[in-house]
Amino acid sequence: MTTSSSERGVSLGMPALPAPGYPDDVRARLETDAREIIARYPDSRSALLPLLHLVQSEEGHVTRTGMQFCADVLELTTAEVTAVATFYTMYRRKPSGDYQVGVCTNTLCAVMGGDAIFEELQEHLGVGNGETTGDGKVTLEHIECNAACDFAPVVMVNWEFFDNQTPSSAKRLVDDLRAGRPVEPTRGARLCTFKETARILAGFPDERPGAVEESGSAGPASLVGLRLAKGETAPARVVHPRDGGPHDEPHDRAPHEPSPTEHLSSHDAPHETSASDPAHPAGPVAEEGE
Repeated sequence: MTTSSSERGVSLGMPALPAPGYPDDVRARLETDAREIIARYPDSRSALLPLLHLVQSEEGHVTRTGMQFCADVLELTTAEVTAVATFYTMYRRKPSGDYQVGVCTNTLCAVMGGDAIFEELQEHLGVGNGETTGDGKVTLEHIECNAACDFAPVVMVNWEFFDNQTPSSAKRLVDDLRAGRPVEPTRGARLCTFKETARILAGFPDERPGAVEESGSAGPASLVGLRLAKGETAPARVVHPRDGGPHDEPHDRAPHEPSPTEHLSSHDAPHETSASDPAHPAGPVAEEGE
């Protein structure tokens, strides 16, 4: 004896209706922008990622209407567009706030306090992961590594960095965002709304006066390795494991510029081996039986 799907408690539901189209004036404006984006690529399909940012800038998230628009202008199926839109986490699938507040909870940020920040922000805002405050201002989420481990723990707002955060500083940050008070990132340009950020990510210029100049470059801690590679060495640091750690050389001594083969820390000094110790040179390996 067989049972029907309704008897088994399974609801097949009704097929989704076609996505509604944009109003004519909105579609015309988006088509103009889309043509500019598509013209940058030899294969129009390559324009899908920036086009998804474009439609996200219109409504604050990627809607079925937005995905249908992308499919139409690129001559793709909605299934192909949906597969991409659901793969990348930067595309929102539901309405979200003006400010996307992401707390890094990857390994280093987590142990440096990221987990505590995320937990306290959830309680402070009264929202869970991926949820938005009732005023529509802040969407909170935990995020994966943002390549800023030298500034851990890191909070990002609309992809701008707020470095070396604490639970108290993070709570002040979201309070300022909700109250409309000016907020300055640790690095990068001043904040704009998530919709404005999405349009910039689609490849259109940031037209705010001075915003591009404010962006700057990587933070000092991130550039140490590059400066060392260029020979721009800092004054030598001497490690004294028994008396509290590294400190600067006395000022009455001439600064020592280490050679490329020297190590600034005794913990990194090369060990003597048969290849590096002149007293025990490496010789040919004897054949078995000799």
